This record gives sequence, structure tokens and C-alpha cells, in this order.
Amino acid sequence: MKITGIEVLPVWGGHRNYLFVIVDTDEGITGYGESGLTGRELAVSGVIDHLRPELIGQDPRRIEHLWQYIARSAFFPAEGAVGAALSAIDIALWDIKGKALGVPVYELLGGLVRDKVICYPHNAGHFMDADSLVESCRKTTEDGWKFVRWGLPQNALLFEPLESIKAAIKQFEAVREALGDDIEICFDIHTRLDLPDALYLCKEVEQYRPFFMEDPLRSEAPGAFAQLRGRTTVPLAAGEQFTSKYQFRELIENDWIDYCRIDLCLAGGITEARKVAGWCEAHYIKMAVHNPLGPVSSAACLQFNLATSNFAVQEQPRKPSEIIPDIAPVQPVWEDGYLLPPTAPGLGVEIDREAAKKHPFQMAMIPQLRRVDGSFTNW
Repeated sequence: MKITGIEVLPVWGGHRNYLFVIVDTDEGITGYGESGLTGRELAVSGVIDHLRPELIGQDPRRIEHLWQYIARSAFFPAEGAVGAALSAIDIALWDIKGKALGVPVYELLGGLVRDKVICYPHNAGHFMDADSLVESCRKTTEDGWKFVRWGLPQNALLFEPLESIKAAIKQFEAVREALGDDIEICFDIHTRLDLPDALYLCKEVEQYRPFFMEDPLRSEAPGAFAQLRGRTTVPLAAGEQFTSKYQFRELIENDWIDYCRIDLCLAGGITEARKVAGWCEAHYIKMAVHNPLGPVSSAACLQFNLATSNFAVQEQPRKPSEIIPDIAPVQPVWEDGYLLPPTAPGLGVEIDREAAKKHPFQMAMIPQLRRVDGSFTNW
């Protein structure tokens, strides 16, 4: 079997772009991948254009070999846009191999270790008030989700740490009071806080028993987690911005996190995620995959989680059937807060190329936050 083509499809999904990668073969088997570098899709597309001539004619079943080639053949580490391109291609190759052998990808990863995968949704955005958040949490709970998730609030496009922290504490109290102790709470700080502010927030919400506090600090200097880890008891989650196993090293080896937020569409695909998961298992760190993306990402995460013993929860912003169903007519099945194992070979997802081309890429930036004094801050 040989690779005959690699097509890049940047797709506008109504509120954001998705970047799909389609790998064709001379045996008529097609694999689907997805990139996770949100806001820089065209950069990833350019990397794949550069890689295409090197991959045409290669055997797509040699997944590890091609992973190593892409990651190391240019001398410079395959991070950033290159890591995102590698991820999309890797996922597509796993899809091809599963289809070629007639089995779901999870069978290639060791088989099912669970019968279904629990997920959490996205609730109410980053708003300052508690009422709309509680209403959103009530609705998803009534729909069957077992988790709620929201992020550090902001005042439109203004973000002041102390103001947002105070609002977040009130939101925690309101959600716990409204939904009780059985619902699990995931809270995303989105790398917006410095150490003193992160420590203050974490200590104040300990009483509300969050499932985890995600990305409390900037990812560029993970050593700062050493100070935070020793001074709070809340579970900590991090890793969604990392693009290789090496960037996870400090967090894992020093036991600074409780949940690994690896993004399969950014950090090297299924191949790299499996290596990180085994590493985490030795440190009693559970996998909580980062998946704010499209249907191929959801399907890849599901296959990975079905075969990963140290799994915790899968991020799933909406039910798969609600995410560009015209472009992805075949997606995983959601039921009562869980995704169910697909039985079709490969990833269990299909992309309609012609439908995708009817929704071309639109230049769109993620929200640009400022402090009151006009200085730039993380979204």
C-alpha cells in the first residue's frame, strides 16, 4: 500500500475553523486526521504542503517510522505548527491501518479496557455572572452529562485577575448549591493567572471539590507548578498547549499534575499520546484529553480513551451529532454523558469532502483580551 495524496481541508464551522487532513492510498483506503493549532490553521496547512512530496509513495502502515521521519528529518524539533501537522497525519495513518485490517483503532491499541467513555461539555463560556452559568449547568445535567465545565470569567474583552477570581468563587458556590455534590466540576483557568493569583483561587475553591483546576499557570515555564503543587490540595491539570512528550517531562517526572491534558491533534497524534499515557501511568497521573475541536479529534480521542487504562474524562464541547453533521455524517454515538465504542473499522468517522468545500476557511482570530490599562493578556 502506498500514499497517493494528502489533501488539506480548512473548514469554517460557523463559529470557528477546523483543519482536516485526508490521506489517500492506492488501495482506495482513505484516512482522516485533524489539526489542533487553533487560530494558526494556515501555518499548519503550509507545513503539510511542504511534507506532501516526501510522503507520497510511502507505506502508510509504517506509522512509527513515518512519525520519526516527520519529527526528525528537518533537524529542528517538530513543535508548534510542525507538531500539529504531524498529529493530523498520524491520526489519518491510524485510521488507514484500522480500515486495512478491518478493525476499530482501539483494537490496534490493545483492545477495549472500558465499555464507554465519560465526557464533559462546555458550559456558558467565560461570563461574569452566576445565573446564566447555573442555567447552562442545569440543562446539560438534565440532558445526561455527569460533568460541568466552565472557564475563568471575563468582562467582555477585559480581564482583571482579582475581579475574575472573585466572580469565579461565587460561581463555584452557586453551581454546587444548585446541582449538589454528585456533579463533577472541571474549571479552566486558561493560563491566565500568575502564581499568587492562581494559589488564591485554588485555595478558595477547595471547599467546592473541583474535579480539576486546568492550566492555572502559563505553560512556557512549567517549573512554576512546583510552588503551586505544594500549596494547594485541588487536583491540577495541564498540558493542552504542549506539542511533544518532552514538554511534559517536568510536570510528569515531578508529579506536579494529577491530570494530563494532552491534545492528540497537537502533540503528535495517537502515536505520541500513547507514549505519554504510559509515562503518566507510572506516576498515577490520569489522562484527560484536550478536545475542543471537531469530529475527527473526537473520534481519535474516543479510540485512544477506550484502550487507555489510566483514563479520567474526555473533553467533548457538544454532542458529536451537533458538530458540523453535514461535513461529518458519520460520528461517534453519545448516550447519557458517554461516548460509545464504534464498531466500524478505523476511527469511526467520515468526512464529506464536497460538503467541506462548501464551507471554506474564514480568517478569524481568537478573542483578544486586555487589562484595564490596555496591556495584552492571555485568552
